[in-house]
Amino acid sequence: MFRPLPVYIGARYTSARRRGLFVSFISFTSMIGLALGVLVMIVVLSVMNGFDHEMRTRVLGMVPHATVESPLPIDDWQTLGQQLSEHPQVVAAAPFIQMQGLLTHRGQVTKILINAVEPRFEPQVSIIDQFFREGSLASLAPGEFGIVIGDRAATKLGVGIGDKITFVAPEVTVTPAGVFPRMKRFTVQGIFHVGAGEIDGYVAMAHITDMARLHRWKPDQVQGVRLRFDDLFQAPAIAASLARQLGDDFYSRDWTRTHGNLYQAIRMEKAMIGLLLLLIVAVAAFNIISTLVMVVTDKRGDIAILRTLGATPRQIMAIFMVQGTVIGVVGTLVGALLGMFAALNVSGWIAGLEQLLGHKFLSADVYFIDYLPSRLMAADVIQVCGAALVLSFLATLYPAWRAARTQPAEALRYE
Repeated sequence: MFRPLPVYIGARYTSARRRGLFVSFISFTSMIGLALGVLVMIVVLSVMNGFDHEMRTRVLGMVPHATVESPLPIDDWQTLGQQLSEHPQVVAAAPFIQMQGLLTHRGQVTKILINAVEPRFEPQVSIIDQFFREGSLASLAPGEFGIVIGDRAATKLGVGIGDKITFVAPEVTVTPAGVFPRMKRFTVQGIFHVGAGEIDGYVAMAHITDMARLHRWKPDQVQGVRLRFDDLFQAPAIAASLARQLGDDFYSRDWTRTHGNLYQAIRMEKAMIGLLLLLIVAVAAFNIISTLVMVVTDKRGDIAILRTLGATPRQIMAIFMVQGTVIGVVGTLVGALLGMFAALNVSGWIAGLEQLLGHKFLSADVYFIDYLPSRLMAADVIQVCGAALVLSFLATLYPAWRAARTQPAEALRYE
C-alpha cells in the first residue's frame, strides 16, 4: 500500500506509545485543550441560538408584529382589516383594545396590561392558544367580563379558575360624593404559561366587547387592528407604509419599539461571545505550537538521520505538519461530537439540576424566559470546526519550518 513518507512518519510520531498511553502526554493535552474549546463554543452558540429562537417564536409570537391604530375609536375594523390584509406580506389581522391598570384580590396587587381581543380572530395573529394550562381563549364571552391571565400573575394574586378579581383602571369617575377610581370585577376564565416572565406576569386578555364598554365606547368600536406578517423583520417598514396610505388619522406601531432592543442585544451577544470563545480555540491551537516545538527539539537526532538518508527540508516540514494536523483533527472531532451531545441535552440537564437543588437559575423576574433553551445549528458546528482546523493547521507552520532548518551535522554533534 502506498503511504507517503511524511504522512507515515508524522502519524508514527503522533501515535508513538509512551508509558502505555496511546499518544504522548503532550499531544494528548493539546488534543484535550482543543476539544474543550470546540465543545464550549458549540454549547454556548447553541444556547444563544435557543434564546434567539424562543424570542422569535414565544415572545414575538405573543406581542403584535405591528398594529395600525387611530387616536379615535375605529367603527368598522372589518373593512380596515380586509384592506390591510390585501398586502402580500400580511398574513392575518385582528381587532384589539389595550388598557393598563392594576389587578387586585384580597389585598394582593399587581400591574397588568389587558389586551382585549376577539377570540375568533386572535389565534390567527397570536400563539396564545398553545400555552393554556387551564381554560381557553374561547371561554371569553361578551358581557360576562371574563379574563385570562398568566400563571405568575395568578400565583401572585392567589387566584384560580372562577375566582373574582378587580381591575382598577387609570381613570377616575367624578360623582357628587367625590372622585373615585374606575373599577370592574372580572372572573378568571383561563390561566396560561408562555415561559416569558413579562408576559406570564403582566399580560391578561379579555373580550373586546367588554373592554369597549369599560372605555364607554360602542360595542363594535376598537382601538386598532393587530397585524401578523410573513416576515416579522419587514413589519416596521410595511406597517408604516400601510398607515401612511390610510391617511393622517392612522399611525402604526411595531415590535421593534417594545422588544427590538432586546432582540438586537441577543444577536450582538452571540457575535461577541462567539468571538471571545474563538480565542479559547486559538489558545488551544497555540498549545499545538509548543507541543511541536518540544517534539522537534526531542527529534533533532531523527531529523538529522532522515536528512542524511536523503530527506528534503520540505519532507521534514511535512512530517511535523502532519503530526500537528492529526492533533487538530482528532481534537476538533472529539470536541464537535461532545459539543453536539451536550448542546442537545443541556436544557434537560439544567432543568434536572434546578429540580435537584431547588433553585431557579433563570428567574422570570430577571430574564425574559425562565428556562435555558438550546438550539443546535449545523452552520455553527461547521464554522466552529472549520475555524479550529484552520487555526490548528496554521499552528503547525512555525515548528515545521524550524524542523526543516535543522542541520544534520549540528544535530548529531553531541549524539
